[in-house]
Amino acid sequence: MTRNAVPAAVLLAVTAAVLAIHYGLQRSSHAPPAVTQTVPAHVRAKRTAVIRRFYVVRRGDSFSVIAERTHTSVARLERLNPSVSATALHVGRRIRVK
Repeated sequence: MTRNAVPAAVLLAVTAAVLAIHYGLQRSSHAPPAVTQTVPAHVRAKRTAVIRRFYVVRRGDSFSVIAERTHTSVARLERLNPSVSATALHVGRRIRVK
């Protein structure tokens, strides 16, 4: 029994050392850069803003729900989509919102 216990202990110690080295090196490779560049807030907002011109109708949508979600008015939706009936929206149909 003691013959098998020594190699197992050595194997466990070596495995722990290898894992410690591996995870230690992996953490240091993800360190943030020493110098960071600051970007003004108005530049950041322009990059992240996405202008969506169309909306895909989902189940339960109406012009008022779509207008609320897209921050526009029902009148504008009706003006942009003259061929779409406000009372008969079909799921999956693309309507113009901007």
